[in-house]
Amino acid sequence: MDVNKIRNLTDIELAHQQRELSDQLFKMKFQLKMGQTESLKKIRELKKDIARVHTVLRQKELAGGNGAGASASNPVKKTVTAKKAASKKAATEKK
Repeated sequence: MDVNKIRNLTDIELAHQQRELSDQLFKMKFQLKMGQTESLKKIRELKKDIARVHTVLRQKELAGGNGAGASASNPVKKTVTAKKAASKKAATEKK
């Protein structure tokens, strides 16, 4: 799938496309495990297409924000911090 085509899709269409590609990937992996197909090339292409859709969704998310982009607020750092906090909470609950 061409990146320009993906960029022209709306957010709803992108989400639908991502779901479709994920379903296709699941089916292809299932067929591969069952020995019904050996199309590794198709599986690789599906993974790349899913990554392209995720990338475009993230670009639109950042562009649709407050206009400052990722430089003003570091979303990666927030995600990592949230994950660390969740893991610490889970560790304390186990004790």
